[in-house]
Amino acid sequence: MSFLPSAPPARVILLTGPSGSGKSSLAARTGLPVLRLDDFYKECTDPSLPQLPDGGGTDWDSPLSWDAAAAVTAIEELCRTGRAAVPVYDLATSARAGEEKLELAGAPLFIAEGIFAAEIVTTCRTAGVLADALCLRGRPTTTFRRRLLRDLREGRKPAGYLVRRGLRLLRAERSVVARQTALGAYACAKAEALARITSAGSDSAAPVRS
Repeated sequence: MSFLPSAPPARVILLTGPSGSGKSSLAARTGLPVLRLDDFYKECTDPSLPQLPDGGGTDWDSPLSWDAAAAVTAIEELCRTGRAAVPVYDLATSARAGEEKLELAGAPLFIAEGIFAAEIVTTCRTAGVLADALCLRGRPTTTFRRRLLRDLREGRKPAGYLVRRGLRLLRAERSVVARQTALGAYACAKAEALARITSAGSDSAAPVRS
């Protein structure tokens, strides 16, 4: 009989991709518990927030606008204990609106989705809690349209800001995907991502042999 380090009760699938690529809808389709990584944005009063080079305000698409350490702490706690207190963030006001309890209810896998998920691939892998890391990739024009309609519908920011941001992200989308894959996320379309998540779930359900 071999003696191996004990695995955590749960592991995480990091799901990233450009804003508007369909991360939230895909995560919901899996039926797995979901940790919204966008809820770990810094608040608008944080002096460390990065600024746009053109003077247009905070660069909310920079990883520096996000609290990676707090996100990793929540992921590790979920993997270890199956529950964690996580923030609730209001994108319209760029501030935290409270806190909620997230429980895995015995699930061996959960999804952590957000545009900055790739930033913590190495940290989660080193901690032994990573099941997979995926980057959704699609047509930039489709992503632009989906993102703009969603953000306008939800009133995330003023319309002028959302259009300018959308055009900027449209031009940058291929470089965003390239960065996320360089950080360790596997780039694929939704169908392949769902298949990999399903496969990871089957592997987690299989009995562990020693």
